[in-house]
Amino acid sequence: MTPDDAKRLAAERACDLVQSGMKLGLGTGSTAALFVAELGRRKLDIVGVPTSEATRRQAEALGIRLATLEEEPQLDLTIDGADEIDPALNLIKGGGGALLREKLVAAASSRMVVIADASKRVAQLGQFPLPIEVVPFGIETTRRRLAKCLDLLELEAEMRLRTAADGSPFRTDGGNVILDLPLGEIPDPYGLAAALKSVLGVVDHGLFVAMASLALIGGPEGVIEMSGS
Repeated sequence: MTPDDAKRLAAERACDLVQSGMKLGLGTGSTAALFVAELGRRKLDIVGVPTSEATRRQAEALGIRLATLEEEPQLDLTIDGADEIDPALNLIKGGGGALLREKLVAAASSRMVVIADASKRVAQLGQFPLPIEVVPFGIETTRRRLAKCLDLLELEAEMRLRTAADGSPFRTDGGNVILDLPLGEIPDPYGLAAALKSVLGVVDHGLFVAMASLALIGGPEGVIEMSGS
């Protein structure tokens, strides 16, 4: 079974959670795209709030009714992927660059369900570089504040400015840039999440702690359900 096959299994299972009349947060990334495709195939009567312009374009092409978070500030369910999932369902997200909108949509939802293949399960977060969305103005001063923050937490990482295919700085849908932090391990996701939010210049980060209630993990044995421990 390929990773795409495993992701597709998880996406199809997630669609079973969707009922007509729901207001859904539509995630971003390769696994979320499979979910949106299956949602379009089933032609369920839902309203979707996309977490990125890429997801919006895909959903529109499939005829899925869409709204903004301003129009629908309270959602029933968000289905999204993740870059890492720990046993407590804490996540690293943002590999696709949509972490801020993903977090805003997830926070507006009564429930967040994560879909992934088994490679995303980890004992401890941190092997996937942690994305930090920052404003481009004064980025060097923000880097220095982040370095001090990590030093206080006894963490080390060489911050890397994410670049686009043409070598220019990658820009999020909100016009910000991303610093990726290869930390190796994150022993205290809650503490790091709070500390990063306090750094001037940081818009948000890719730690999603205590947000997901269920993870659907596709694999050769089918779909495994994980709930927070």
